[in-house]
Amino acid sequence: MEATELINRIKVFFEKNYYAELSEQIRKHEKFLVAEFPKLSKFDPDLADYLLETPEEFLKAAEIAIEQFDMPGDAKNFIVRFVDLPDSCKILIRNIRSKNLNKLLFTEGIVRNKTDVRPKVTAARFECPSCGNTLSVLQLDKKFKEPSRCSCGRKGKFRLLSKELMDAQGLILEEIPEQIEGGAQPKRLNIFLKNDLVSPLSERKTNPGARIIVSGTIKEVPKFTHSGIQSTDFDIMLEGNSVVSIDEEFTDILVSEKEMKIIQELAKDKNLIKKLVGSAAPSIYGHDKIKEALILQLTSGVRKVRDDGIITRGDMHILLIGDPGAAKSQLLKRMSLVAPKAKYVTGKGASAAGLSASVVKDEFLGGWSLEAGALVLTHKGVCMIDELDKMTKEDAWAMHEALEQQSISISKANIQATLRCETAVLAAANPKFGRFDPFDTVANQINLPSTLINRFDLIFAIKDLPNKDQDEKMAKFILSMHQSNKTTQELDTNLLRKYLSYVRLNFKPKLTDSAVEELRDYYIKMRSSASDKGLKSVPISARQLEGLVRLSEAYAKLRLSDKVSKKDAQNAVELLDYCLRQIAYDEETGTIDIDRIATSMPASQRNKIIAIKEILVDLENKLGKTIPLEDVVSAAKEKNFSEAEVEEVIQKLKNSGDIFEPRHGFISRI
Repeated sequence: MEATELINRIKVFFEKNYYAELSEQIRKHEKFLVAEFPKLSKFDPDLADYLLETPEEFLKAAEIAIEQFDMPGDAKNFIVRFVDLPDSCKILIRNIRSKNLNKLLFTEGIVRNKTDVRPKVTAARFECPSCGNTLSVLQLDKKFKEPSRCSCGRKGKFRLLSKELMDAQGLILEEIPEQIEGGAQPKRLNIFLKNDLVSPLSERKTNPGARIIVSGTIKEVPKFTHSGIQSTDFDIMLEGNSVVSIDEEFTDILVSEKEMKIIQELAKDKNLIKKLVGSAAPSIYGHDKIKEALILQLTSGVRKVRDDGIITRGDMHILLIGDPGAAKSQLLKRMSLVAPKAKYVTGKGASAAGLSASVVKDEFLGGWSLEAGALVLTHKGVCMIDELDKMTKEDAWAMHEALEQQSISISKANIQATLRCETAVLAAANPKFGRFDPFDTVANQINLPSTLINRFDLIFAIKDLPNKDQDEKMAKFILSMHQSNKTTQELDTNLLRKYLSYVRLNFKPKLTDSAVEELRDYYIKMRSSASDKGLKSVPISARQLEGLVRLSEAYAKLRLSDKVSKKDAQNAVELLDYCLRQIAYDEETGTIDIDRIATSMPASQRNKIIAIKEILVDLENKLGKTIPLEDVVSAAKEKNFSEAEVEEVIQKLKNSGDIFEPRHGFISRI
């Protein structure tokens, strides 16, 4: 096709389809126009084929065509960006070959890394010192090019008059997991973006971890050996023409007017919670309280930034501890489909660096660079961590800061950075010995660091105990599912996602006086119940009170309310009480004791140790350094301690290094 004919045909296309958009872009001083490929294909199929085969010539002709429009403003150097390319142009990163060079293609992937935006020289003008002639040189390679000679015959040094610069940035795109077969290693591709594709607004689309579709032309990049000689091997790079983000966040979900009416009708329904719970995981039998908590987690509380700079998180963290085969992993997988932004990782396959962030040496970009982990990539989303108990303690410690402060601090290899991770964590773990022991307390069987457990708002114990009626219902439910392959759910998954994202974003309920009173009364009642019995136990701490506030706010959001009512607070108290009675109930005293999970020792046990220590101090004052064991036992019997209890406490004190045995039958304090 001749150049003039090509330019004229492109001009007619823009005149008929994009004249208004073009004038609007010029008015805004923008230098790009987004065009849809199907429109071009419908207007002129030959022109569309020409674009796919020789994109560079087409885009240059489009630039000239736009310049010819008589419009107020600067229409020079206009770039046309094409979206919605046909499926025939889609190519997997692993399938790129030399025949694809200089064709217009698009590929999909996850951004693994990106360079800073830097100016790049596109053209330079030089002046000849001998004759004053001006020479223009296009800068296409990596090396800065000067003119080789002037028309007057001069070779060598020329004076640089001016240079044209544009913003440029490199990305590293990795294949998405769904495209990888079996044990294949994910392949990577270098992407080169320039001009408006690296503007602050478009840069947000290409943050590490984002899923994007990039269209552009595949170019070869020369490689050089160590001695500076050009190699016969070439690297490939995709020069981006358009970037479209396919990563959904809560903010990206659009609610239509029709759906809006359905949402408002639903919010008025008295059985709202029941309907949401029924739709949360319809293919899993029972666990209604857990499903309710998971709905509240996706709704989340309200994030508060105080005047003194302290931030109170709004995200809730939930831990499921249960017997094998109790559908924990299935619940996690299902919630990763309901949540708009979610990542699913397993304990053994996740390290501290994979969860938080790591500093890596980069061959492509040179130097050190920061790679975000799963918790950072799910910022403003939910991270599902399965098999939490299989993680090493060092890796689990990486989560401490992320769970409470909602940030990740990195200080390695000259990189000091704090990354935001406002992420809700949903974790699942097995008990210490694989299955719950019915004769031991639940708290003793949680094989996780107490500092980590303490950061979870709700902890559910899922016990799988034989029960004839329950087993019959479950067997019927599971077998009917296998028979028909259908699930009965009140709301379809798409509507459920829209409902949750709408309430999460648009409501920030405030606590009413009646709700504050309800939460305060429960907190004080729980704290005083232990002190009335003369125990030094901690039934619930301030962390649980904050958890109650978050749960109450989430209940209010589900009703599309801006105020937390007394009923919301009662629902929150009921849910927390259900969890605490499962996990933190101290049978000896008949009270709830958060120390069973927050520390490794229940209050009743700690009170015994304090009492025996007091006896040892009294006897030491009377008898001297070496105290006979018989005297300790007899003094403890007066305080209603059995001999077995005394021996158990003495052994614990020996192990902790508080006392020692100088000779048989005698003990001394250290």
